[in-house]
This record gives sequence, structure tokens and C-alpha cells, in this order.
Amino acid sequence: MIVVLRIFFAIVGLSMVAVTSWAGLQVPLWSIPRAVGSHPWFIATLFDAYWGFFTFFAWVCYKETRWRSRILWFGAIVLLGNMAMAAYGLAVTLQVPTDASPAEVLLRGRPVSIVVPLLLLAAFVLVSLIAAAA
Repeated sequence: MIVVLRIFFAIVGLSMVAVTSWAGLQVPLWSIPRAVGSHPWFIATLFDAYWGFFTFFAWVCYKETRWRSRILWFGAIVLLGNMAMAAYGLAVTLQVPTDASPAEVLLRGRPVSIVVPLLLLAAFVLVSLIAAAA
């Protein structure tokens, strides 16, 4: 089960980086046409995505006992969405043995290193600066 979760989170993370990179090379995020950005289904999709992010973050708040980690993970999830969520899931599953029970993944007891969200946020800032300069 743990190996399957690791593969799943790796695929989600890599595919999100790939599709986001591809989309960013096609059209910068800030160049989304007004007709798209104001379309009801675009708005509904954003609400759906962000409520999903906040729901996932509720679990992160349960698992992570330090406020500093919670705040950094909140920033990473809000800015990077499923990429950050996949990184968190992968980090959690890499901390347990392959024969671990689902409870060892889902319950408290093994907080993720604060380095992970710091690296994600640093990468976000770096890519944003490069994109702004281009």
C-alpha cells in the first residue's frame, strides 16, 4: 500500500510540474484572457480546487504539530496546489516503512521536515522571478 501511495504522489507531483510548465510556456498565467478568467466554470473550478486545498490543509494541521510548519505548508499549498500536496504525501509516505499501516500515514506522530515546504516556497519564488524577468 505504501509503495502504491509513493508512486501515486510522485506521478501527481511530476505530472503537475510538467503540465504547469507546459502551460506557462504557452501563455503566462497573468495573460489569461478576461473571457476565460471571468467565465463561471473557471470561477467554479477555482473554488473547487481551493476548497480541496483547504480541506487537505486541515489534515496537514492535524499531522503537523508546529505552527511554523503549518504556516509554511499553508503557503506552499495555496501557491502550488497539488504540487505541494503531492510533495507532502510523498514526504509522509517516505517516512514510514513499506509495510506500514494506513494509520501510520494518516495519524500524528511523524511530522514532515520543515525543509520541504521551505524548498517548495523557494522554488516558487525563484520560478516567479525568472518568469517576471522574461
